[in-house]
Amino acid sequence: SQAVSADAFVEFRVLGKGGFGEVCACQRRATGKMYANKRLNKKRLKKRKGYEAALVEKRILARVHSRFIVSLACAFQTKTDLCLVMTIMNGGDLRY
Repeated sequence: SQAVSADAFVEFRVLGKGGFGEVCACQRRATGKMYANKRLNKKRLKKRKGYEAALVEKRILARVHSRFIVSLACAFQTKTDLCLVMTIMNGGDLRY
């Protein structure tokens, strides 16, 4: 329930890319725990009218607690991106 910003995380490599942004592996500075940071570019969201979908995704991830689906650890925004920080799982995308 504390305010979180981009300064709280150290980003590593890119795990995947999509239409609105990319997912990077990151580590929380305070705890050292690894997460996946989904960065959604605000300009792309506005251009493609994806704001509502991003908010719905945030609400769903915040409510889901399963061993098989990532859950939302926190969310914040920077000047250019909306960031959804999620638990990280091995194995990659469900398509593969």
